[in-house]
Amino acid sequence: MAVQKEWLLYQKDKDPQVRQKLLEEYLPLVKSVAGRMAMGFPRCVELSDLVSTGVIGLVEALSNYDPSRGVKFETYAVPRIRGAILDELRSLDWVPRSTRAKSREIEKAMNKLENKLGRSPTNKELAKSLKISSEELFSALDDVSSTAMLSLDELIYKEEDNRQVPRVEMVEAISNENILANMEKEELKAYIISAISQLSEQERLAVALYYYEELTLKEIGEVMQISESRVSQIHTKAVLKLRTMIKEKFAL
Repeated sequence: MAVQKEWLLYQKDKDPQVRQKLLEEYLPLVKSVAGRMAMGFPRCVELSDLVSTGVIGLVEALSNYDPSRGVKFETYAVPRIRGAILDELRSLDWVPRSTRAKSREIEKAMNKLENKLGRSPTNKELAKSLKISSEELFSALDDVSSTAMLSLDELIYKEEDNRQVPRVEMVEAISNENILANMEKEELKAYIISAISQLSEQERLAVALYYYEELTLKEIGEVMQISESRVSQIHTKAVLKLRTMIKEKFAL
């Protein structure tokens, strides 16, 4: 009730003191978003840095939020908090070139095999194509897992009126700016559903639990009764598949 009063006061005259109270009220939301995102990144990415950057997104959300649209502030704020964090990570470019190259190599091999087989390749087929063992493939997927976490988070958010909007919450699609420039929302929505349906059962479940149910990798592992590391590998492979399908379909 107190929060509602603060919102009414803030909407009336944008009082800085009321704004500060609202920021303090929603700071736990920033910590929650940053904490979940941190689980997908290397240890060199400090949680405190993500929280600090996420606050920038919270400030933007407070400035632009319009209660008359009937959307809860938390729903409106989360993608902006995430967007601010992703922007900062992109600007830091902390992913080693070797890891990016490895990711592209796996993605290229997957694309080639899918075209040849008419289906998604098995881990054994993918490893053989890359001329490495299954163990080496799993190790490679572990290496690129953090880039995949960032990758899909970037893809499921779009820019609209210079603000990040959650595609998942709108039940729409994985995308990027080039695709969005040429596609209608309904086409985009239909494509993401189609793309995810082509994943294996394990991959569909991992994507759904991570992006829709917002479980951590550890929690997903408990649900699927597999290790956290294995969940990370499954998620990474799913993201690379989705990226491959998008690039192939739209000639990116």
